[in-house]
Amino acid sequence: MASKIFNHINQKSEIMNKTQVKKIMATCLVTCCLFAASAQNKKESLALLNIDSKSMGVDPASMGNMVRIEIEKLNLYDVKDKYDIQYIMEQNHINMPNCYGKTCLTEMSVLFQADKMFSGSVEHLGKNLIFTYHILDVKTSSFEKTYVHEFLYLPEEIQNMVKLSVAEMFGLAYDKALMDKLSKPYEFDNTNNNPKVERLRLDGPRMGATAYTGQLAERIMESKKNGGFDAFPVMFQFGYQFEKQYLNEGKIQALFEFIPMITGLDQGYFIPSVTILHGVRSNINGWEFAFGPTFNLIQTANGYYDSNNQWQLQGHWAEQAENKGKDNPYSITERIDSRGAYGFHSAFVLAAGRTFKSGKLNMPVNIFFIPGKNGMRFGISFGFNAKNK
Repeated sequence: MASKIFNHINQKSEIMNKTQVKKIMATCLVTCCLFAASAQNKKESLALLNIDSKSMGVDPASMGNMVRIEIEKLNLYDVKDKYDIQYIMEQNHINMPNCYGKTCLTEMSVLFQADKMFSGSVEHLGKNLIFTYHILDVKTSSFEKTYVHEFLYLPEEIQNMVKLSVAEMFGLAYDKALMDKLSKPYEFDNTNNNPKVERLRLDGPRMGATAYTGQLAERIMESKKNGGFDAFPVMFQFGYQFEKQYLNEGKIQALFEFIPMITGLDQGYFIPSVTILHGVRSNINGWEFAFGPTFNLIQTANGYYDSNNQWQLQGHWAEQAENKGKDNPYSITERIDSRGAYGFHSAFVLAAGRTFKSGKLNMPVNIFFIPGKNGMRFGISFGFNAKNK
C-alpha cells in the first residue's frame, strides 16, 4: 500500500515539474521577445550643447536651442533636454561654451551618457551665412555625418534657415522653393530674400511694336487726301513702365502698372498713350498676366460713307451745290482721320509675359491684345532693368 502511494506521489511530482518547466520557458521566451522589441525600438540618445555663432547677433546657446527644437521635431533621436544638460554641467562645475571639437565632445558624451553628440556653427562671411553641422558617433569618436550649406545673409530668416538645413541634413522633405529664395542671390525677389525691398521691381524702359488689323489697318494705309495716314500698319513704340506692388507673399505678387508710351515716331507720327494695368506675377518663374484700360491721343473726325462707300467729312455734304437746303441722309459716325482734331479715346488691354533673368539683369517680355469693333491691335514689348537693392 505504501509503495502504491509513493509511486503516485512520484508521478504527480513529475507532472508538476514538467508544467513548471513549460511555464518558466514560456515566461523566458516572452521576456526575451519584449527585451528584443524594446532594444529594437530604443532610440539612440543625442546631446547638443551649443551652436557656435559668429558675427550673427544670436548667442551660441540660443542658436543651439533653435537647432535642438528642430531635431526633436524629427523624432529620430532621444534628444537630451537642455535643462538636464544645464543641471549636469552645474553639478559638475563645468563651463565649456567652446566645446565644438571631437576631443571635447567625446569627453562630454561620457558625462551625458549620450550615443551621439551634435555640434556646428553659423558664420557670417561676406554676403553669406555658412551653416555647418556635425554628428559625432561616440563609439568611434568620429563624425558620422557632416552638413554644410550657404545661405544669403538674411538674419531675419534664421529660424527658416535652421528648419530647412536640419531637414536637408537628415534627408527629409523640405520647401525647395523657400530654400532657393534664401540661398540663391539671383532668385526672384520676395519678402524672404529681400525683406527691406517689398517687390521685384520691373520699373524701366519698354520698347516694341504694335500692329493694326481690320478697318484700322485700312484707314492707316489710306492716303492723307482721303483722311488716312499713308503709313504701314505696324509701328514702333517706346515708353517707360512704373509699377506699384501691393501684395508680395508666397509664390504670387499683385501689382498695378502705369505705362506711358509713344507710338509711330518711326513713320513720322506722334501718338501718345497711357496704359494702366492690374496684374499678378509669379515669384517662382516670373510669369505674369495683366489687364486694364489704355487711353490714346489720336485724330478723329465726324463723317459719313456716301453712295459710293467713300468716307466723307461731315461738312462735305453741305459744300456740294446740289445739296443746298437738303438734309444729309447718311448716318454720321466718328473714325480716325488725319484731318480731324486730337482727342482721347479708350480701349481695353489684355497682356501676358514672362521676366527672364541674367545675373542681376531683369528682362521682361510681354505680348498684348486690344480688341475693337473697327479692328484689333496686338503687339510685343520688352524691357530691362537691374534689381534694386
